[in-house]
Amino acid sequence: MKINELKSISENLIDTFNIAGKESVRLYARGLKIETKADNSPVSNGDLKINELITNKIKELTPNIPIISEETVDINVKNTAKIFWLIDPIDGTKEYISGKDEYTLNAALVINTVPVLGLVGVPKKNRLFYSYAPGESYLIENGNTKKINCIKQQPKGKIVALSSVLKPSDVILNKLKEFNVNSIIKMASSYKFCVIATGEFDIYAAKERANEWDYAAGHAVAQNAGAIIKTLDEKPFLYGKEDYRNPSLLIKRAEYLDV
Repeated sequence: MKINELKSISENLIDTFNIAGKESVRLYARGLKIETKADNSPVSNGDLKINELITNKIKELTPNIPIISEETVDINVKNTAKIFWLIDPIDGTKEYISGKDEYTLNAALVINTVPVLGLVGVPKKNRLFYSYAPGESYLIENGNTKKINCIKQQPKGKIVALSSVLKPSDVILNKLKEFNVNSIIKMASSYKFCVIATGEFDIYAAKERANEWDYAAGHAVAQNAGAIIKTLDEKPFLYGKEDYRNPSLLIKRAEYLDV
């Protein structure tokens, strides 16, 4: 698929993501209907409505490309596709349900194990990130669009890591020490990828967790902005695994984090 095609697809999804983001806020304000899935995780009518909006638009834009969504996937069916969509309509459902502002809307197009296109909406922060090629990652914030490229926003010498938990494991803490991290901030959802792409934060490390749809859209935004994304043992972080499970993860804003 050519870059101009990917650009067109991503840009044609922006309005849908804006509409879906507003709908997520509206549904929360009305009072969410919450159920428990087979894996004991919560799902709300907000998750399902956002999934419907995003999925329908993607089917319209790319009718022949399979869609794998957290809310409709059959985890027992192995993924054998080389080109496919990964959708996580609301990443951070617990945050969404509790009224917090870090939940995200996510869609990514994976081609030959790499998420090449991604959109991440952050409705309560009025931010929408999208990307369709290396060097082509953007942030739309309060109506303004700007290219993002991982340039450091923290003061020189201050290296700030993100964590999905309050107390990272010793494995993660030791990994962060290798990069002279001097501050750790807890942050939920795929928003972590995006604020590394903007250069607001420097690094995120995690042991094996979550599924491919949780990471893919943010991965595309960050990697195309210049971030380095691998496993903890420095192997490529690839998509299209039969069981959708993520390996460990290391995202660095750049090779050298102090500048």
